[in-house]
Amino acid sequence: MSARFLVVGAGGIGGVVSAHLNEQGHDALTLTKNAIIADAVNANGFRVRGDSAPGTVRGRAVESLPKTAGKFDYVLLATQPPQVEEAAHSIVSHLADDGRVVCLQNGLCEERVEKIVGTERVIGAVVAWGASMIEPGLYDRTSAGGFQIGRFDGADDPRLAELAQVLECIGPTVTTKNLRGSRWSKLAINCAISSLGTVGGDRLGVLMRQRHVRRLALEIMTEVTAVAQAAGVQLEKVSGTIDLEWIALTPAERSAGLGSASLVAKHALLLAVGARYRRLRSSMLSAIERGRVPAIEFLNGEVTTRGAELGVATPINAAIRDEVLRIAAGKAKSSHELLRSFYDRTRDLLASPPESLRPVPQTLVVDRAPATLESPPLAEGFAQSEGEARSIDETVDSKVAKEPLPESAAPATTVDPSPARTEDSDTIADDATTESKGS
Repeated sequence: MSARFLVVGAGGIGGVVSAHLNEQGHDALTLTKNAIIADAVNANGFRVRGDSAPGTVRGRAVESLPKTAGKFDYVLLATQPPQVEEAAHSIVSHLADDGRVVCLQNGLCEERVEKIVGTERVIGAVVAWGASMIEPGLYDRTSAGGFQIGRFDGADDPRLAELAQVLECIGPTVTTKNLRGSRWSKLAINCAISSLGTVGGDRLGVLMRQRHVRRLALEIMTEVTAVAQAAGVQLEKVSGTIDLEWIALTPAERSAGLGSASLVAKHALLLAVGARYRRLRSSMLSAIERGRVPAIEFLNGEVTTRGAELGVATPINAAIRDEVLRIAAGKAKSSHELLRSFYDRTRDLLASPPESLRPVPQTLVVDRAPATLESPPLAEGFAQSEGEARSIDETVDSKVAKEPLPESAAPATTVDPSPARTEDSDTIADDATTESKGS
């Protein structure tokens, strides 16, 4: 008997996943709270365009599961993180005894879902592609890619091979015994990109041209890396984008007032990432605009909470969490000016971290960048306009604008600077769980 699939959520990721499963002839049902989406899918099918798009695929969507729905072998949760626990509770009675719940969200949602359905029944899937919903039932797959799947506790699971084979119709799928490391690495990237995009109110390419934005991104990722290491996490590179342990600021770089080869390389890498994914837009900003709760507590809030438990200082993550909540509450408006003001206001936080929290561990000190290099070409047009005193950021800008990276300074990572489609999600080649209101 073939496996039965339930996809919960019909936004960008859920819609594309549903389309591919139905195209391959799998027994797949989609659950969405949005009646407009359900009606559009049932009338016209899942309409998908973009990378590896299956076109129009007939499928079925429901607003609630009928009593006759029976049991499902795989339940794929494609909601936004704030809705993941509610979604897990709603389907637990429809999960087969040997069934699996698959988490497609950002953050560390597996641990939350495990408390509801049981650790042995949860599989995590790191999404390595992007998608958005243009209108109810119409989806745009904005980047190619596949999945990295595994158990959060690293245990073997006989269902992983079967699931990987099924997901191959969407993109290349690999299994891992270190899903935890992949999740934390992706969390660090999302904490920087999504929160800064929400406060700045603009797309990634525009924001990353600003020196202070790149510095904030480095500070956010450094704090996340410190918390992960304190928790005993072995970080993984996700989709070959960023080596978090390399890019984390060292104590010397935190206090540097002049240019250094390592800081030049780190700023240059962020410039290249901004160029490659320049049209990317924060999904939290989109959520706020639609009147939904942003996933900040699952990103920077998660890091701040765990940092406090482990005694690791996370002042920048805590501050930007509060700033995003102010925007969501209507007390502030996203803008470049707000992001610059945030940068200025947080300088004192770094000068005197809370005494109750220990500083970033010395294990983060990196004496040199990895030896292997393919220097990423950088897009033109990154000149800055602010007339500030010469600083580390000005040194970086002048060097990056005129010279390729020296082989001794750049990380072992290649970032493709080719044009990217418009993406309504916070992903660097590995995320786009975007949905319309109520999906």
